[in-house]
Amino acid sequence: MDLITLDFETYYDKDYSLRKITTEAYVRDPRFEVVGVGVKLNNQPTEWASGTHDQIKEYLKGFPWKDAMLLCHNTMFDGAILSWRLGIRPRMYADTLCIARALHGTEAGGSLAALSTRYGVGVKGTEVLDALGKRREDFSTRELEKYGDYCINDVELTYKLFSLMAKEFPKQELRLIDLTLRMYTEPTLDLDTGLLESHLEDIKERKDQLMRDAGITDKKELMSNLKFADLLTDLGVEPPMKISPTTGKETFAFAKNDEAFKQLLDHENDQVQALVSARLGTKSTLEETRTQRFIDISKRGLLPVPVRYYAAHTGRWGGDDKINLQNLPSRGPNGKKLKSSIIAPEGHSLIDCDSSQIEARVLAWLAGQNDLTQQFTDGEDVYKYMASSIYNVSVDDVTKDQRFVGKTTILGAGYGMGAPKFQLQLQGMGVYIELEEARRIIDIYRSTNGAISQLWRAANNTIQYMARGDSIQFGREGVLQVDAANNCIILPSGLPMFYHGLAGEKSEYGYEYTYRTRKGPNRIYGGKVVENVCQAIARCIIGHQMILLAKRYKAVLTVHDSIITCVPDEELDEAQEYMEWCMRQTPDWAEGLPITCESGTGKSYGDAG
Repeated sequence: MDLITLDFETYYDKDYSLRKITTEAYVRDPRFEVVGVGVKLNNQPTEWASGTHDQIKEYLKGFPWKDAMLLCHNTMFDGAILSWRLGIRPRMYADTLCIARALHGTEAGGSLAALSTRYGVGVKGTEVLDALGKRREDFSTRELEKYGDYCINDVELTYKLFSLMAKEFPKQELRLIDLTLRMYTEPTLDLDTGLLESHLEDIKERKDQLMRDAGITDKKELMSNLKFADLLTDLGVEPPMKISPTTGKETFAFAKNDEAFKQLLDHENDQVQALVSARLGTKSTLEETRTQRFIDISKRGLLPVPVRYYAAHTGRWGGDDKINLQNLPSRGPNGKKLKSSIIAPEGHSLIDCDSSQIEARVLAWLAGQNDLTQQFTDGEDVYKYMASSIYNVSVDDVTKDQRFVGKTTILGAGYGMGAPKFQLQLQGMGVYIELEEARRIIDIYRSTNGAISQLWRAANNTIQYMARGDSIQFGREGVLQVDAANNCIILPSGLPMFYHGLAGEKSEYGYEYTYRTRKGPNRIYGGKVVENVCQAIARCIIGHQMILLAKRYKAVLTVHDSIITCVPDEELDEAQEYMEWCMRQTPDWAEGLPITCESGTGKSYGDAG
């Protein structure tokens, strides 16, 4: 396969730039113009080409794209230009930005300039700053040559970085980068503009009605902490709390910098979003903004699915381009409205296949909790078994409410959750128990699942060893490796999960450990390491399954532990069967891990899910 390294230089100004608008809006905007492009075929010298749209298109079509891998730094941008504007689609997509995130962690600098310095391959220029507000015709011959030299340097830096990074990068992860970028650069899904416009009007009306019902005529009234707390409580939301640095006492966490408060901007209930937005002085709720963005996209073309490869600490995919498709609401007043607006093209249907209880299954298998693993393998109702132990009744006599508590225990207590948090978790789901009862349930979980409790302790030891620079075996043999020298755990994919700057500090409770993030030190402990590892392993498995699926069908979206594909209606049954087969497969390193899935179909994402 040929390697084509490429970098576009495009028109931008103070109002029209990637700092101001999304990549999708920028590339599809009428103001868009390619000033020039740098192209390197394999290890040949990089060429610079500038000209009209038709001239650039004709020039690029001279390259062997059908059997080539496109390489860029931030291929979501350059690949979109190539595909949407020029109608050119390579055999495969690669991206040094994606590779860097996986190799060095999401906290490390991933810019071309930072990586070039890190690897010592050269220095990125700054000539792009001189191009502000300049159309191609505004450049003098000398200025255009200078801009070309700048672009050629970027292409060479990208090629050199790839040559070095690819040596240590797993081949299957290159395939996942390609599949992820293809969701965006080669869009399949459409949007229902009418449904979106109707939904936007409903949101605005509900927001206004909420203020009227609450008797709020002046938004200043929302600044009363007690009144605001009552309004949140009326909507079923527990007001977030914090310890005041001034008084040392518990108080409401309603400040604009309080993370728990800001998270309510993303609440599934748009009424909660409206209250928090009004308190913070913002004009629109997240639901309004995102719905409007969907409407705007629908008027420009198909929906490019912006999923960021290796977005999370654990390697999971995440949202990108300001339309986070990873957290579209499924419940509440907005339940599935946005999901239902995402539709298959005519003659096609969507299949949404979700791995069932994958984290709980990975946890039991990784810890060697063989009885629980066997229950999963045999297709038993593990939630009923847990409830049976909690309430001391036979499995057949477990009630619906008892099973719900058993389910919450299995899914919530596996990472070392304590009784107070467990009590609050149940309370948030409408189940109220005393703290002593919560302690009793947690104690039963831990005594019933001794191997899982032992895994938390082993994870604590791993943190201590890693902080000292010593290696230790952690988890199931042959699945994970601890690279203490680099403060990371090597995952089954071959990629590292970092705890940069891991260090311990003695406290009244013993040593407490933190690692470095951009937001500051982040506390880490045994249960949290186990959670990180289980999520990371689940992601490795989903990646393996996505590659299997791609042999016959294209993944158009992945959300957490699910994959969505789009297939012709006449192949729907066959495709669903094949997709479920793929989603039940485990990699060779996960022998004995019981995996299963559930799937749904529909003309919209909302119907399929």
